[in-house]
Amino acid sequence: MIRALTGFSTRHAWKVIALWAVLGMGLGVLGPMLMSRVTESQSGDFLPRSYDSAAAQRIGEEHFGVKSDATTVTVLVARTDGKALGAADQQRIESEAAKLATHRVTMPRRADDPEFLVTDRSQTPRIAPATVAPDRTFELLSVEFTGNASEEGVQGVFKAFRDDARTRFADLGMRTGFTGGLAQVSDSADANRTAATIGSALVTGLIVLLNVLVFRSVLAAVLPLLAVAVIGGAATGAVAGAASLTGLKLDASTPSLISVVLLGIGVDYLLFLLFRFREQLRARPEQPAREAAAQVSGRVGTAITSAALTIVAAFATLGVATFGLFRSLGPAIAVAVLVMLLGSLTLMPALLAACGRKMFWPSRSLRRVPRPGLAARLGDLVARRPLALLLASVALLGALAAGTAGLRMNYGQADDTRTPATATAEEIARALPAGVSDPTTVYLVAKDGGTLDAGRFDGLAHALTGVEGVGQVGRTVLADDHRAARIDLYLNADPQSQRARDLASGPVRAAVAAHAPQGTTGHVGGTAAIFADISTAVDHDLTVVFPVAAALIALILLLLLRSLLAPLALMLAVGLGFAATLGAATLLFQHGLGEPGVAFTLPLVLFLFVVALGTDYNILITDRIREEMHRPGPARAAVARAVRYTAPAIATAGLVLAGSFATLATTPGSEQVAFSLTLGILLSALVLSLVTVPAAAALLGRSLWWPLRPTPVAPPSADRPPVATPRSAPDHLRLG
Repeated sequence: MIRALTGFSTRHAWKVIALWAVLGMGLGVLGPMLMSRVTESQSGDFLPRSYDSAAAQRIGEEHFGVKSDATTVTVLVARTDGKALGAADQQRIESEAAKLATHRVTMPRRADDPEFLVTDRSQTPRIAPATVAPDRTFELLSVEFTGNASEEGVQGVFKAFRDDARTRFADLGMRTGFTGGLAQVSDSADANRTAATIGSALVTGLIVLLNVLVFRSVLAAVLPLLAVAVIGGAATGAVAGAASLTGLKLDASTPSLISVVLLGIGVDYLLFLLFRFREQLRARPEQPAREAAAQVSGRVGTAITSAALTIVAAFATLGVATFGLFRSLGPAIAVAVLVMLLGSLTLMPALLAACGRKMFWPSRSLRRVPRPGLAARLGDLVARRPLALLLASVALLGALAAGTAGLRMNYGQADDTRTPATATAEEIARALPAGVSDPTTVYLVAKDGGTLDAGRFDGLAHALTGVEGVGQVGRTVLADDHRAARIDLYLNADPQSQRARDLASGPVRAAVAAHAPQGTTGHVGGTAAIFADISTAVDHDLTVVFPVAAALIALILLLLLRSLLAPLALMLAVGLGFAATLGAATLLFQHGLGEPGVAFTLPLVLFLFVVALGTDYNILITDRIREEMHRPGPARAAVARAVRYTAPAIATAGLVLAGSFATLATTPGSEQVAFSLTLGILLSALVLSLVTVPAAAALLGRSLWWPLRPTPVAPPSADRPPVATPRSAPDHLRLG
């Protein structure tokens, strides 16, 4: 089926290219609009209904009108002369706030944006006085917006409101400060916009530079990016469309993660094809380029399909996770990778067939076979000293893996960018409890559905006041129907800190359980409680997803390699690579930089990406080793040839994928993920695939493929070019 698909694409190259151009541009335009409609705003939205904080969130929505997609901004208002606020000042502040609450904030929009493609986020925010500092140096206002804080349109609405409010209060002789999730995200985006642009330009430049150095060609340098951009546009649209049709909700970070993954694997797959295409044309200069493209695409397409299905299978296991963020990420990545696979088997072969030998213009590398380079010497070294190299690579990975000792999870937000929002938060914290702008809320409902009286909760409020770490306890507020009550708690700890999570999930919940009035049920919600429950859900998911994903990947390798020992060797190798990467991240961020721990999503994301994507390179080298072992000669010579011809593709692809992951570091809070994925891919490509796995294959020989050992046959088939003999003409130093 794969050969039939690639064959059709090479025979009808221009039709396939035109079809993908239409799909890529059409879905690429619709994708961002659809994506904004299928993203969740809050992490708590992804928790199962059985968790306490999820139950609290439902009560807030049903009885108090708390919107699940609401995001709150705290506005600090103070006199510009620094004097304490008087009664008249406070009256003017609240009067101006009431006027702002009636003003609809219009979303800024560029003139060239088609109206039907832009979701209008214009809205009238809810504004209410929150509290006054004990020394009366400032008053806080609570402003509630609707929408995802990460969405550009919502940030635009906030900025318009901020500018308007700043001007209005300045006319009253007041200064303002803005903090809270939306304010911090907006300020961070502004502060890091230049870095993100530079990062994107750097990875684009890296891909072009590497391809120019390797292929000495204009088309080979540019086409991978263009092809991936077209397929990526179609994939993003397909993910958003599938989510819309199925009702699946995605996390706000999913689109950027999909883009990075597609850029990495898409360029990888095209590079695999380009290197093999060049090898085929060198070995058979008389063969028509279209025929060579069909043969190469059919052969490499099998390895690409297996590699892509490995990624799909790994992410499909997230369907058994309880935390909705993981459960939605799996299908999204799987759909995107399937679209990229389809493009790799159709658009990419079509491009090879359409361009032919012009793909490598103006390079003259097709006219001669280069002298043995670094890759050839590496292959010879692996064949001569497999045991020494195997032990050295295992020792390196093992030393890094030892860093996992003492590993801790950090469930706080990792964004430490210094912004006006953080400065405002620090000013507030000097006078009020740290949790004043993000309270922990206790919700209570009558078990029999009856009405409640605020006086019944005085004992509970008193008990909560006595909990160490609770700075203030707000008054009891009844719902309009008197069937539910809420009590806001202002913790002395940052709501996103471990201390706040321990408080919410421990003493606060214990006090609610012990002192809730008879006939009522209490639940604890808010950021601290949500992240405490998320930690429980993640711990459960890690114990379930890891073994299921490993079993599925092993099954795919078993079917692809038709061997018992080879899949075992590969799984041991990628497992060691995963442990080494996680250990290195722990050593750097937890032990070296003194952070509370590694990001709570890191182990799972790292396992899936490093194991699944890293297996791509192992599949490519292993498939080529088996192919070479079908030829006459010693097994070690076959390994040397496989490394020689595959190392350039794997090294280049690994550098490209690592570079694309490195750009995640420009996103606030993603530094750990960026470092870990970059290192993990480099270890997978340069250590595991080019040293560890070939060294093991050289030691085991054809026994690696037991019980179906490759039988040497001669002469080689048409799509398996013979080993070319280097000519005497000098050539530039290169990998292979």
